[in-house]
Amino acid sequence: MKQTFLFLYVLIASICTAFSQEVNIIPRPDYVDVKQGSFVFNAATKIYYNTAAAANSAKFLQSFIKDNYGIQPAIQKGSTGNGIHFITDNSFKNESYELNIGKNGVAIKGGAAGLFYGLQSLLQMMPLEGNAPLALQQVLIKDQPRFGYRGAMLDCGRYFFNPEDVKRFIDLMAYYKLNTFHWHLTEDGGWRIEIKKYPKLTQIGAWRRGTQSFRNGEESFDRLPHGGFYTQQQIKDIVRYAQDRSITIIPEIDMPGHTLAMLAAYPEISCTGGPFKVLEHWGIQKDVLCAGNERTYQIMGDVLDELLALFPSKIIHIGGDEAPKDRWKECAKCQAKIRSENLKDEHELQSYFVKRIGKYLQAKGRRMLGWDEIMEGGLAPNAMVMSWRGEKGGIAAAQMHHEVVMAPNNYMYLDYYQGKKEGEPFNIGGNLPLEKVYSYEPLSPGIPKENQKYVIGVQGNIWMEFIHSVPKIDYMGFPRLLAVAETGWSKKEKDYSHFLNRLGYNLQWLDKKNVNFRIPDPVGLKDSVLSAKQFTVSLTPPIQGSEIYYTLNGDDPMEKGIPYTAPVKIDLPSTGSVILKCIVRTQTGRVSGVRTAKYALK
Repeated sequence: MKQTFLFLYVLIASICTAFSQEVNIIPRPDYVDVKQGSFVFNAATKIYYNTAAAANSAKFLQSFIKDNYGIQPAIQKGSTGNGIHFITDNSFKNESYELNIGKNGVAIKGGAAGLFYGLQSLLQMMPLEGNAPLALQQVLIKDQPRFGYRGAMLDCGRYFFNPEDVKRFIDLMAYYKLNTFHWHLTEDGGWRIEIKKYPKLTQIGAWRRGTQSFRNGEESFDRLPHGGFYTQQQIKDIVRYAQDRSITIIPEIDMPGHTLAMLAAYPEISCTGGPFKVLEHWGIQKDVLCAGNERTYQIMGDVLDELLALFPSKIIHIGGDEAPKDRWKECAKCQAKIRSENLKDEHELQSYFVKRIGKYLQAKGRRMLGWDEIMEGGLAPNAMVMSWRGEKGGIAAAQMHHEVVMAPNNYMYLDYYQGKKEGEPFNIGGNLPLEKVYSYEPLSPGIPKENQKYVIGVQGNIWMEFIHSVPKIDYMGFPRLLAVAETGWSKKEKDYSHFLNRLGYNLQWLDKKNVNFRIPDPVGLKDSVLSAKQFTVSLTPPIQGSEIYYTLNGDDPMEKGIPYTAPVKIDLPSTGSVILKCIVRTQTGRVSGVRTAKYALK
């Protein structure tokens, strides 16, 4: 895969909105001043840099221009002459930048991360197609993120994706200024990281006989052997790859629950002794790590030692979610631990386990992050909370002065359906359309103003129970991850129609790069119960330049659709309903699935 897959680019355009003049950049910049005129660059244009950090961004731009426009501008250290200048300026706050495109050149200023993000904004302003000389709109952009943590998660524990697939996802994240890749590496259904001291973790724990899947819209069992793991060398390579793109990788090693793959390899750290097999059917498992067994803590410490040598992130995710207490209630060792530590019950035993792991990490100079269940029985000092069961856990943690990442399932779980179930690929359930993702506000009214500083950001999660291919990752993740990115970066004030305008240009690039994104629904398409028999349906294409084709008689709009050119007048029958079916066709020829709206009388 080419290194420059990172660089997504779109047609430049200026639009007038409630936010005044804008450019089609996602996430929306903090300040934009569009000017008259353009800067034209060609084969003679040079790229300048003043530090090693600036040289990194300069090299990315050089590769992009070479791959997409057929010219290779020279790179030169210094700051004289017309051209494109990357200027390290440590007076800028972390991740902030200034992009100034004038008549005689381009100047991007900021720290190392800021220069990289300024570059991404520049790339989004470059023509989708073209040959040198190329023109860039003159503009001044001053930009900085709202939150310092802007994350996306891939669940490679349940379904393994090869290193190139992971890098591709990182490329797409980086382009939209997401800066944290949460890598879910262990699960009941698979152990994905090489631990040299415990080779059976990958010899046994990385493989299963089959996978609960789906066929014809129904759950099934595919009986196809599945597995894989990342070697330590592969992980080091991916970590470096992400660092070059201003992304920190936070690994997750799940404990004490979601550990069946680990128990299959080392059953002596269970409560029952096994035997176990790597999970093939999805669901919460009663078998978890034995919290009363000292051998459990020894093995987990050894695993964490090797993990910390691979991942420089100051934050380590330990899971901590969905750990049933059934086995602990029946386990002599766990009950003995409850007595010896003067614990009230099994919930406090989980707190003991989590706090002990947290202290281990803290002694190594790291911080523990866990799902909101780690609060049960008492929250460990210095622990960070990822709130997934709605916002309740995050609100409580912030009030306790613990840092919080908001990832509520009702806004940030990107494995949920995006429309009506019958028109979408099979998935885990729920419903989370693009507009709802975009509407999310991380600073809940339930958090007092003085505690809002503890909310450090947001994260979109892609769980893999029923996502078993890269095209399906694309479909579930995009464009919803763009909404996550804007929520994390841009100001609190939002305008969904404005977002859709900018989204249209980005989706053209995603289409060009074979990203299997979901085309958003037409604006105005929704089920309605009406009081009048005659009414009018007004639709707006979700992407600028796209077209809508519809039917009212049950025909397939792909074959017999009528072009939508004006609001549609509908006469409702006295009983029953009218169903409008439609598709969206983009300028590039990409076609959505069939979308429907049902209209009926009260």
